[in-house]
Amino acid sequence: MDGSTSNRPDEDVFDLGARKMAAGEMRLNNERAVLTAVATRQGVSGAEIARRTGLGPQTVSRIISDLEERGLVLRGEVRRGHRGQPATPILLNPGGAFSLGCEIGWRHMEIVLRGLAGEILAHHRRDYDFPHASSIFEEIGSLSRLMMGRLNAVEQHRVVGMGLAMPGGIARNIDLVGGGPEDAASWRDLDSVKAMEKATGLPVWLYNDGNAACWAELTALPRPRPNNMCYFLVSTFICAGIIADGRLWEGPSGNSANMGSMIITDSAGQPNFVHLVASLMALETKLRVAGLPVPTGDPQRWDWSALEPVLSEWLNEAGKAIATAIANTGAVTEFPLAVVDGVMPRPIVERLVERVRRHTAQLPTLTFDHVEIRSGIRGVSAPSIGAALLPVYRQLFSRETGDIELSVRA
Repeated sequence: MDGSTSNRPDEDVFDLGARKMAAGEMRLNNERAVLTAVATRQGVSGAEIARRTGLGPQTVSRIISDLEERGLVLRGEVRRGHRGQPATPILLNPGGAFSLGCEIGWRHMEIVLRGLAGEILAHHRRDYDFPHASSIFEEIGSLSRLMMGRLNAVEQHRVVGMGLAMPGGIARNIDLVGGGPEDAASWRDLDSVKAMEKATGLPVWLYNDGNAACWAELTALPRPRPNNMCYFLVSTFICAGIIADGRLWEGPSGNSANMGSMIITDSAGQPNFVHLVASLMALETKLRVAGLPVPTGDPQRWDWSALEPVLSEWLNEAGKAIATAIANTGAVTEFPLAVVDGVMPRPIVERLVERVRRHTAQLPTLTFDHVEIRSGIRGVSAPSIGAALLPVYRQLFSRETGDIELSVRA
């Protein structure tokens, strides 16, 4: 249901390469190639689509007509004044498909309604001490119905579903944010996808919050986007993700690329997790030790100047921890770019990124050069936006065999 291409228990890693693509899969593959060409070059002509996809002009023309009939693309005004026949620009129809993206985080919930062309049509965020399984799904269901009420009847039928971004291990670690044994038990006994489908009446796909955020960040980057990158979002804990060979690396459980669980050496010279050194939870711990008040609510609204000098100390330690994690991960995956972002105000994020760059430059290199460190774009909304993006991408654009197979079966 999550679009994963993981092997079945009885499937050999090479079995997939021996399977012939069915006629229906070939048709969807070509259709998705055309739709991707339109999405990545808004206003592209039919002739340009044919050149980019390698498909014949008649095939492209037929596919465009089919996509137009389904409401996924629009024809713009004819461009004149150029050599040859006038070109008709092909555009994504903003109302061709819609999706909801929801993040259930450790300290906040966020939900967005997104159109096909990328515009955010509705947005809601609420902060809390920790997520309550007994009430949060009903709340999100009510919000999703209010958001979809903004759409007309035709548009509501074009809602593909909801992507749900959550951290792994809420039941195991909810005590770290104040939850008790009963809260842990309520999450442990819950099927989050089924609970959300019941609350919203929509198909729901579950994603790790770091993976969803990483995908959102990849789509926000300017062209040419990299085939390989890693991503860190500093939040209550660390959200992280990896793009490898142009694919979101989710692993067999959907929770891979958990670089926050990477073991590094902390400022006391002890082995520790990146989660417990570079996160806002780590900052809160340092504030308590220093006898300073710990801010609550939305970090965007904290008085960050009141957190000095602990803030500067934490930024330096967090920067070193993230730089070490980037270097160690890069030794395995060979990515040229690491994106670092946070749920903090932009000036604080930029200070953190500067520390990551400084500590990266101080690390030794062996077989690879230091990677480029870049500030993120999506910020705090990356997980919810990524959760909205992924269902649409996998149902309309992805040419991965597993995603196409799921569409054929549907």
